[in-house]
Parts: sequence; structure tokens; C-alpha cells
Amino acid sequence: MKFAFVLLAVFAVNVTCIGAEKVQVYILAGQSNMQGQGVVDLDHPMHYNGGRGILNNVMKNPKMKDVYAHIKDDNGEYIVRDDVFVRHVTKEETKTGRLSIGFTSYSGKHHIGPEFQFGHLVGDASKQPVLLIKTAWGGKSIYKDFRPPSSGGEVGPFYTQMLDEIKQGLSAMNEEFPQIGKNYELAGFVWFQGWNDMFDKDALSQYEDNLVNLVTDVRSALHQKQLPVIIGETGNMGEDAGENMKQIRLAQKNAADRLHNAAFVKTTAFARPKEESPNVTHGHHWFGNAESYFLIGDAMGKAMIKLKGLHRK
Repeated sequence: MKFAFVLLAVFAVNVTCIGAEKVQVYILAGQSNMQGQGVVDLDHPMHYNGGRGILNNVMKNPKMKDVYAHIKDDNGEYIVRDDVFVRHVTKEETKTGRLSIGFTSYSGKHHIGPEFQFGHLVGDASKQPVLLIKTAWGGKSIYKDFRPPSSGGEVGPFYTQMLDEIKQGLSAMNEEFPQIGKNYELAGFVWFQGWNDMFDKDALSQYEDNLVNLVTDVRSALHQKQLPVIIGETGNMGEDAGENMKQIRLAQKNAADRLHNAAFVKTTAFARPKEESPNVTHGHHWFGNAESYFLIGDAMGKAMIKLKGLHRK
């Protein structure tokens, strides 16, 4: 009840901010693949497979030239947007700033997640400034860690923390991003999670219902029952995934079909072989392949734009 009261207070402040542009706020939530594991520039021959699959190298592919053309300036530096902003709480810090590389759980600016290209696309499609609030943790399940109230039993601690971080991000907008103010509109929710629910029979069988409940409860907590929702497929390993992963994927698709104003984003086509990737032992993290994360964000961004009826500039 305390959270609901504070959140209502935040929304009340928002309503009174008349005359300013409404910042379009997108919530990006899930586990470690939403945090982002795509390697940008690390190329040690022993630890990063000589730089195969890192962003600096995949964008050199002539066939992908137009796809990546917008992410670097004429001096070869990664673009820093002046109309798209990111907030991401990590174990070490709260990262805030203009969209570019580096808004992941790692220190420095050596990784990207889906937020990178997602932010570019929704930024291009929006007439207003955009804020991405990333709230994600590795190794978490919906069955236990993100368990929503409607699923019964004990509410998952990371469900509660997710809502807390959203509240904190909205409350701190004027302080953390004074250039865009505090007048906002909740524009969408993106969910990218599923790995940990594969390894428990009950978690697997209940995943679809738990995901529907999570989205429904988040919408209710945010007082946005029509909030556009994107559900990203757990597409690691491509089409050669095991039966448990295939069940998770089907549950994700079915959940999106059951929800109104929601879309399922298939990602299996974005998986790259470990031989072409920097982290050859991290299949759970798409082998750290930056192209995978870039294309996931691209697909999520395009799906959100379509769902909202927006048009890219």
C-alpha cells in the first residue's frame, strides 16, 4: 500500500506539469539478457575470441553497412543521443545519461543490451524526448523471483524491486535529467526473460500464466491498463534449442496472444555461432555477440513502434 500511495503521488505531480513536452518513458525489464551482454570493443585473443562478434567488428560487414550507419559519427565515435536518455541501476552505481554504448550492468562502456538499438528506433519515432528505465537482474525466474501478486503465494522480491526502481526513476527525473523535466507519459513495457524458468518443472508449466499475471499486475500497479507491451522470445541457441526452451518460447508467444495491446518478438534468427562470438562459453548470454543484442533491440523497437502506431522520422 505504501508503494501504491507513493506511486499515485508521483502520477499526481505528473498531471500538474502542464505545458511541457511529455517525456516518453519505456520500461525495459527482465534478467541478464536485458541487462545486456553484447561486447563492444574487447578483443583479447584468449578471453574474447580475438574480437569475433564484437560491435566494432560486426559493423564492418559490408552487408550490414546501412543497418549500423546511424550509430557512429563522422569521426568514428559512437553517437550520443540528445533526445533519448537511460537510467539503469547496477550493483555498483545508478547509470544515467544520454543513450550510447555502456548502459549495462558492467562498468565502463564496453557492452550493449537491447536498449541500444531500441532507444535509437523509438527516439527516431518520437516527437518528444525518450527515457528508458532499465530494471533487470541476472539469474531470476518469474516462478519465484519476479512472482507477481496474481500468481498467489509469496510475491517475488524482484517483482517488488522492479516496481520500486520504476517509481524511483520517475520520481528522480527532474533531478537526474533536468533537461527534460518531470512531465512524462508511460509509453511501453518490454519484457526479456525466461532462462531460469526452464530448469524447474513447475516453473516451466506455469510460465505462461505467470507471465500474463506479471504484465497484468504491472499495468495495474502503474495505473496503465492499456500500456503497450513487448515480450521478447528466449531465442538463445537459435532453432536448435532443447525441448524446455521451446516450451518457454511457446509460453511467451501464448502469453502475448492472451494479453491485449501486446506483441511477441521472435529472436531465434539473431543467434550467432559461438565460433563467431566473443564469449564462446556463454550460450545463456548469446555468446556475448553484439549483433545479436543489436538485432534484438531492433526487433523490439520496430514491434513497439508498430504497436503504438508511430512512424520513424
